Amino acid sequence: MSDPTHFGYEEVTPEEKTRRVKGVFDSVASRYDLMNDLMSLGLHRGWKRFAIEASGVRAGARVLDVAGGTADLARLFAARVGPTGSVVLTDINGAMLAAGRDRMLNEGRLMPAVQCNAEALPFAAASFDCVSIAFGLRNVTRKETALAEMRRVLRPGGVALVLEFSQVWAPLKSAYDWYSFNVLPRLGKLVADDAASYRYLAESIRVHPDQQQLGAMMESAGFERVDWFNLSAGVVALHRGYVF
Repeated sequence: MSDPTHFGYEEVTPEEKTRRVKGVFDSVASRYDLMNDLMSLGLHRGWKRFAIEASGVRAGARVLDVAGGTADLARLFAARVGPTGSVVLTDINGAMLAAGRDRMLNEGRLMPAVQCNAEALPFAAASFDCVSIAFGLRNVTRKETALAEMRRVLRPGGVALVLEFSQVWAPLKSAYDWYSFNVLPRLGKLVADDAASYRYLAESIRVHPDQQQLGAMMESAGFERVDWFNLSAGVVALHRGYVF
């Protein structure tokens, strides 16, 4: 029998988590970008731009965006790598991937969009110069497996980026908890008609590894020179690791 994992504060089987996470993103896909702007007061755009800058990616690079959803990061990477580079967008959720693909097409961007599980990436080893996952690792059932897959598909000299909610600065914790468990579900109900999915979001952040724990997980997966940057007082952290 598989070891239990977390869906928010609940302990569930890995299969149950996969099914329920799919339900969350099926529900919120059409309002996902609007909710991101409202929940973060637009700060998520700066967090993502910071990740692009920290990647060091240059023109001509090959980039894989895992769990890329509505293509926020993929679009920024595409502008960075230019016509001589390439960006592959992936997501396990068909509704989210379709939203990202349609968004790119509407902007005249042509890039592959592949529906796949972060725990079993359908790409050859050493295929990419950069692999990113933004606000997706928290929802992955087997995080260690996903990190190992990101390591596998990176070329020597490549960089992995994990942008994710993390452990907020202690003096702000009470206010952050109040906002997370009172405002977010109500906002989700008002805008997306789905309070439960945004309650899950708040809970999933609390059971996700903190900055040091995630850094150690990346090192265990084989990444070197792992470091991280706290953004917005640790509400979000960008972890970065290399392959040599």
